[in-house]
Amino acid sequence: MLLSGMTVTFLKEFGIGVWVCSPVLLTLALVITLLGQLAGSLEGWRKFDSFYWSFITATTIGYGDMRPTKAGPRIVAIVIGLLGLTFTGILIAVAVHAGSVALARHDALEMLK
Repeated sequence: MLLSGMTVTFLKEFGIGVWVCSPVLLTLALVITLLGQLAGSLEGWRKFDSFYWSFITATTIGYGDMRPTKAGPRIVAIVIGLLGLTFTGILIAVAVHAGSVALARHDALEMLK
């Protein structure tokens, strides 16, 4: 029952939604990465550490193992957090739409039975 018709429809619709939104999602990911590199260079971090920090910040996990100490990078962290919320919001909106389409299709098929 794992790959029922509703699951397949959801996955198909989700994939299409991510594909349609991919220019925006990729742009957000690129901006998050570049801002992370900017903050990291101002803080004196290695490139990978800057990349890691930017995505931990963007996903609002914030382990606390790395944090900016200067004012500029702290402002960049706020912007990264907002962009990360936008990125996550788009993915959630795509998933909700895919779920709605899958449920509507499932209900329509049930009515025909």
